[in-house]
Amino acid sequence: MGQTLERALDPLTSALKRAAAKRADKQVVEKPAAAVPAAKAALPVSPLAVPFPKMPPIPGVQLATGRAGFYKHERDDLLVMRFARGTSAAGVFTRHGIGSAPVDWCKKHLEATMGADVRALVVNAGCANSFTGKPGADAVRRVASAVAKRFDCRQRDVMVASTGVIGVLLDDAKITHRLPEVEHKLTDDGWAGAANAIMTTDTFPKGAYAEALIDGEKVRIAGICKGSGMIAPDMATMLAFVATDAAISPTALQTLASLYTRTTFNCVTVDGDRSTNDTLLLFATGQSGAPNITRAGDRRLADFRDKLEAVLLDLALQLVRDGEGASKFVKITVTGAESPASARKIARTIAESPLVKTAFAGEDANWGRIVMAVGRADEPIDRDRVKVQFGPLIAAQDGLISPTYDEAKMSAYMKNQELEVSVDVGVGRGVATVWTCDLTKQYVAINGDYRS
Repeated sequence: MGQTLERALDPLTSALKRAAAKRADKQVVEKPAAAVPAAKAALPVSPLAVPFPKMPPIPGVQLATGRAGFYKHERDDLLVMRFARGTSAAGVFTRHGIGSAPVDWCKKHLEATMGADVRALVVNAGCANSFTGKPGADAVRRVASAVAKRFDCRQRDVMVASTGVIGVLLDDAKITHRLPEVEHKLTDDGWAGAANAIMTTDTFPKGAYAEALIDGEKVRIAGICKGSGMIAPDMATMLAFVATDAAISPTALQTLASLYTRTTFNCVTVDGDRSTNDTLLLFATGQSGAPNITRAGDRRLADFRDKLEAVLLDLALQLVRDGEGASKFVKITVTGAESPASARKIARTIAESPLVKTAFAGEDANWGRIVMAVGRADEPIDRDRVKVQFGPLIAAQDGLISPTYDEAKMSAYMKNQELEVSVDVGVGRGVATVWTCDLTKQYVAINGDYRS
């Protein structure tokens, strides 16, 4: 279904793509509030962290968190969101061959209901409930059923997401026993707590907010996400939940979610590993007073489309900033490729190369490793026209080292926390950008100790 939809979106994608590329560099969402440290004290906050933004309530959305006990230490690990009647929903999910029970549940019921009248979302951290067979599916069903009874809706109107250790069966009783307490705490203003509750190895909570106009009426868009390791394109472990008070039909909402996932979450990578649980859920409550929109290409939706993509991109880039052990935030742009898809593959190959990533960690402008990665992407290139650039500094051009190469200047540039690498492969007009981070000893330490 996802691939068919992507092909159907090609005309709309072409119409919006140029604007999207320009916005990617400019978009910054203000974040006046201080970042909240992660509950797991053993992990220091990423040096690339950004503060959590000021996120006002979204009409039609209530949130609450609680401690279900999936972690040994004291922290909230359960999030419940309740939506107004008539809320539309859309989702984009992992393409991993071993999808989780929560992913299976959401995909099945979004397809059955066409995304109409979704009433709740339940998220737990600390247990992925992936590769758990029928018992895992039964656990999800019991959670959805318990929430449906409390919220007076059908169980298929309840979305479920999980993150944590793979291969561990979800103890659903830990969630259902906490529901009365969590329901009592539902509030309109709980985004910061929600972002903290869904973290695993994250070192800071991630949120983004924007306002847009639809036919002159103000609408709000708010989102949170989690992810630090096991992050790679193709639905980007990562969970993201975004809500708006706009009135948008489920079909149009699904089109937007699928379209902008491609230019945001599918353009970031931390370690090249996709998760079994990747989920983006987008909800539209229709409580703003703006007119109902039924087509994603409706001209009245232009500002909303811009702002939605900006929110998703902001969240996606925060995943990279919180990459496990990361000390460098790196933007990689490939130009001159045979096609955008070819450029994207080359950029991803560079971004996911352990040799390239460790060079970033060592502040070494090792352009030879960049060239190596370009060649092993197995995409059309003109070796004698390849150009490699670090920020404003040209390292190689016309198939060999640049005559202006200056090791001292390169070394000075590589000390920056935020780096840009540009590569032109000289065969066409395809362009793509991928964001990544470096690979440090801390990544090994975090993942070596993850279960213990």
